Amino acid sequence: MAASVKNKKCLVIGGCGFLGRHLCEGLLERGWTVNVFDIRSTFEDSRIKFFIGDLCKKEDLLPALEGVYCVFHCASPAPLSNNKALFYKVNYEGTRNVIEACKEAGVKRMVLTSSASVVYEGKGIRNGREEELPYAAKPLDYYTETKILQERTSLEANSDDFYTVAIRPHGIFGPRDLQLVPITVDMARKGKTKFIIGDGKNVVDFTYVGNVVHGHILAAEHIGPGSPANGKAYHITNDEPIFFWTFMTRLLTGLGYPAPRIHLPYSLLYVVALFLQFVAWIVSPLVIFTPSLSPMKVALAGTDHFYNCENAKRDLGYSPVFTLDQALKLTIESYPEMRNPEEKKGS
Repeated sequence: MAASVKNKKCLVIGGCGFLGRHLCEGLLERGWTVNVFDIRSTFEDSRIKFFIGDLCKKEDLLPALEGVYCVFHCASPAPLSNNKALFYKVNYEGTRNVIEACKEAGVKRMVLTSSASVVYEGKGIRNGREEELPYAAKPLDYYTETKILQERTSLEANSDDFYTVAIRPHGIFGPRDLQLVPITVDMARKGKTKFIIGDGKNVVDFTYVGNVVHGHILAAEHIGPGSPANGKAYHITNDEPIFFWTFMTRLLTGLGYPAPRIHLPYSLLYVVALFLQFVAWIVSPLVIFTPSLSPMKVALAGTDHFYNCENAKRDLGYSPVFTLDQALKLTIESYPEMRNPEEKKGS
């Protein structure tokens, strides 16, 4: 049974980011009182109280936690930044500090934004269930490595008077996205989206940000004394697995760019990505070199990775509120500035 949370105060850590801002809007619509904590403020809203600080400093966090019912912890560096020290500091050390600050402030609930990548090693996952998938023994990047530490730390902190849950979204996209859509469009404008990695038949999950928000709020409403969700992780998806390259084609053509059409061998590209990763490691003492091709990028584009969210349906009452068709339409319409400038010329 969901708790009554109307007028409850929450703190969204990382609330100025892509997911965080959407989460704030969803919480306000559901009647929550919202505080935001972030390293900087990127928008204004008179309904929200903003706190600026470092999540690794307890003295910065404590004022924002006063009177808070639940913390939503969705702060993390961008997955593609490849900064191991920053990932470790924010995802692991920062999360430990958040937990300690919550307990000191008397906050009883924390919902963590984790990632489906914590169980992904580059091998195919089809309809994966949480209880069947161990943490990745050989993570493909620093982001995944530290997200595993973050999730473990958060779930192990669950106790009789501090309730935690981890939400594992996969392939988040939507309006104001700073990763998937802008990066894809930038590659399209450089002529780099004409290629398909592998046979193009790998099936994946892409999840609309509105559904991810819905999953987070349901988690906050359900954890507490006696809840089966306490101390668990849940996959949250659109529940509509799709061929990776079909999704990319719909996104690109929706914005006026050509569809990918040239197939490249998966195994060859993966070996090239491993070599580039090795080169980046060799030169790292002298220069920061971030290859445009990485083992994780190749694996995500060329293997199956979709997940079962039946546990979230059972324990949290989750079901997607936006279909994939609706989500793509809303996303494409939200980026008029990213449409192909050559579109009208070619028509």
